[in-house]
Amino acid sequence: MSAKLFVGNLPFKITQEELGDLFSEHGVVSEVQLMMDRVTGRPRGFGFITMGSPEEAQKAITALHGVNVGGRDLTVNLARPMEPRGPRH
Repeated sequence: MSAKLFVGNLPFKITQEELGDLFSEHGVVSEVQLMMDRVTGRPRGFGFITMGSPEEAQKAITALHGVNVGGRDLTVNLARPMEPRGPRH
């Protein structure tokens, strides 16, 4: 069973490959999503990593939460389901 992690405060120059490599040191990474701005096409500073198991996800959280990458301290925790948002005007 896999586990999805939220990764925040990412450096804006990080690539999906670099992000996947960072987490693969702590377990099997099955998916990497680096969220991009629709208008500029640049990274938004956060993403999601799907780890192979909840144990690997916890290992990555313990190892990487608060670690400085590219001058920014990462925020790493279990992803929560997206909450519904109201209509945009």
